[in-house]
Amino acid sequence: MNIRMANFEDAAPLVEFNQAMALETEGRRLDPHTLKSGVEAVFQDDKKGFYVVAESDEKIVGGLMITFEWSDWRGEWFWWIQSVYVLPELRGRGVYRQLYSFVRQKAQAQGDVYGFRLYVEKENVRARKVYEKLGMDASHYLMYETNVE
Repeated sequence: MNIRMANFEDAAPLVEFNQAMALETEGRRLDPHTLKSGVEAVFQDDKKGFYVVAESDEKIVGGLMITFEWSDWRGEWFWWIQSVYVLPELRGRGVYRQLYSFVRQKAQAQGDVYGFRLYVEKENVRARKVYEKLGMDASHYLMYETNVE
């Protein structure tokens, strides 16, 4: 397994992963044009974040995106782990653990990252167990959202 920073050429599988994840977790089909544009925007503006991918036999088999949140309470960054996806046939084989380890090392090397945050569907017990096994705890915060429209 090779874990590396993603590049623009990896956009197509990342779009596919996001489409599959939305269908799997929320039963939603995302607009392909909007999704492609959103993924590509991350590669065009590093302020938006970055992607990390897992490769096996020169095929992208998993990935995640990191976005940034400044914490005025801590004077350091939180990195949000988003768009986590591993091909179903490779789940339970440590792909996410390797992606997470890569990101932790990158954050430690950067020196101004306080911690990580992520959100997970309440019903996704399998993912929650993976995150907890890697030392993450459920936050005491609830997440709220609304559209700007």
